[in-house]
Amino acid sequence: MTRTYGPGSDPTGWLRQYHRPPVEGPTLVVFPHAGGSATGYYTLAQALSGCAEVLNVQYPGRQDRLGEACVDDIGEMADRVVEALLPRAGRPLVLFGHSLGSIVAYEVALRLESLHPDRAPIGVIVSGRPAAAIHLSRGLSRLADEDLASSISDLSGTPPELLADKDLMSAVLPSLRADFKAAESYRGAAGSRVSCPLYAYSGAQDHNVPRAGLLRWSEHTSSEFTVRFFEGGHFYLQSQEPEVARALACDLHTLTRTALLAATR
Repeated sequence: MTRTYGPGSDPTGWLRQYHRPPVEGPTLVVFPHAGGSATGYYTLAQALSGCAEVLNVQYPGRQDRLGEACVDDIGEMADRVVEALLPRAGRPLVLFGHSLGSIVAYEVALRLESLHPDRAPIGVIVSGRPAAAIHLSRGLSRLADEDLASSISDLSGTPPELLADKDLMSAVLPSLRADFKAAESYRGAAGSRVSCPLYAYSGAQDHNVPRAGLLRWSEHTSSEFTVRFFEGGHFYLQSQEPEVARALACDLHTLTRTALLAATR
């Protein structure tokens, strides 16, 4: 069983902390992709555990939350994560999300800035999705199970052995369908933006994220905007994990240093 660290258990069930955090450093909150789970980002959290307290978000309806009802609304997801994060004050906060996770992370940042400015993040890092202002809907949540399973194989993010296991897929598909419904029904508020720096990551060969759509994330911050490209497609995080971890560590250092300098002015 994977050991979970942290100041007591998370009563909300939304956060997992797998590695002992450093004495100093920011808190990095990792938001998984559609159908993803906290454990899917375990090794990335491990690689970053020397420079940050890493909290992996666990959406309901999967793994150890399999018996819970799925959430199919981005706003509700963001509200629940905010509730889970508020008691964990003390460290500078950075949010990182991939694909579906990028818009959940962005909405969490907006809520923290407007409702809890003392816990506002010092940076947001989005990955694998065009800007929040761009509405995306491929109708995946309405597909039959077989077609839905085929669609995720096209993204190359699910191991073939899982796709071939009908029992496992029957357990995975409800949460995947709910995640796709949340993503497809999401419409970012016109003109919304965070006041902290925003970084956008993408796979250089990710055909689901056109360059123009990624660059439009610049509309969603009144601060600095930075883009990073990595070799690979939509799930470049898996194939390029060491490089991604190095980039995240560098960006965490930059964001923390920038926030510290701003606080001393």
